[in-house]
Amino acid sequence: MMKKVSFKAMEYGTQADYDLLFAEEAPENGIAERTLGWLKEMDEPSPYHITRLGHSLQAATRAERDGADNETIACALLHDIGDIIAPANHSEVAAALLAPYVSKRNHWIIKHHGIFQGYYWFQFIGGDRNAREKYCDHEYYEACVEFCARWDQTSFDPDYNTLPLEHFEPLVRELFSRDPAPFF
Repeated sequence: MMKKVSFKAMEYGTQADYDLLFAEEAPENGIAERTLGWLKEMDEPSPYHITRLGHSLQAATRAERDGADNETIACALLHDIGDIIAPANHSEVAAALLAPYVSKRNHWIIKHHGIFQGYYWFQFIGGDRNAREKYCDHEYYEACVEFCARWDQTSFDPDYNTLPLEHFEPLVRELFSRDPAPFF
């Protein structure tokens, strides 16, 4: 039986209660495995020529072949992980998951890649393909443009020699084994 906290309202929690909760949330207790499971859920038919998992793997493969660092490759793999629960704001969901474990640069890119990716398709749904321009003075603007141009929008090719998920699993496990940055 799992040990339980002593309180029924957070205001009555003790140090021991919160030690128990934080131990349960420790990286070694499964965030990497849950995230890999979500990726596997993306391996289902889609209107694209490849699955959403295939797209993510292809983006990560392209990033690796371009010489990106391991954190950036992991971010390329996980950039669309928010599609599992929130397709309309998947970028923000992915960014929230990754925020405690990645650099400010990679967090910003993942958080904004949806609007930057819109450059390629917003005009087809009555949107402004140049919506990303509101960020043109941001220090990570060009990095996000490059992320989308080189790795995201190009990664729907069923003929591309894409590396399998097993190749990237160690990067995901390493990423989530880091001490998370505090949220306060």
